Amino acid sequence: MGNKEKEVLPLKQRAIEILARLKRLYPDATCSLNYSTPVQLLVATILSAQCTDERVNKVTPALFDRFPDAESLAIADLVELESLVRSTGFYRNKAKNIQAACRMIVNEFDSVVPNQMEQLLKLPGVARKTANVVLGHGYGINVGVTVDTHVKRLSERLGLTQAKDPVRIEQDLMGLLPQPDWENWSIRLIYHGRAICKARSPVCIACELADLCPTANKPVVLG
Repeated sequence: MGNKEKEVLPLKQRAIEILARLKRLYPDATCSLNYSTPVQLLVATILSAQCTDERVNKVTPALFDRFPDAESLAIADLVELESLVRSTGFYRNKAKNIQAACRMIVNEFDSVVPNQMEQLLKLPGVARKTANVVLGHGYGINVGVTVDTHVKRLSERLGLTQAKDPVRIEQDLMGLLPQPDWENWSIRLIYHGRAICKARSPVCIACELADLCPTANKPVVLG
């Protein structure tokens, strides 16, 4: 727990030990977004930007009931689409990107969400974070580490990276962790960020990683 004497381990060994503990703590951790197909996962992930998964999951049932696939989203009335996703924030831009991405999926990828990073990154509204989620959970392909706000914060606090840019953080983590665990690392770290290592008030005294964490029990610096 939080009062353990801190262990001094080489960086990679420490990362592997953190991963092992996260697996024990959150053995059933999985993607929090509700979806049935890769395109629904893509849409839900786009909607999750600057928004909680819980809020997205309240929006997507009506959205996917009305527009269940790439074909229907590609020809949807944009005003109606905006209305359905409004509560996720930045709804105009999200609706525009979702429709543009689905049009590209229909026209250039035979209505199938691509399963390659390079092709996914061509889709409007898709950066590496979204592409990693789609590949990892939609196709079971680990080509990178998803870096969201929780993963960024905890990776910095745990001393696994000094980078601020998500792409650099991803590269650092890829060098420390086994490739088969890249995506489940992110999911479990997100669970830990929600439950224990919160942005403003981390509960270090209850943290099973505290003896491996160089910032445990230190004042929180928000930036």
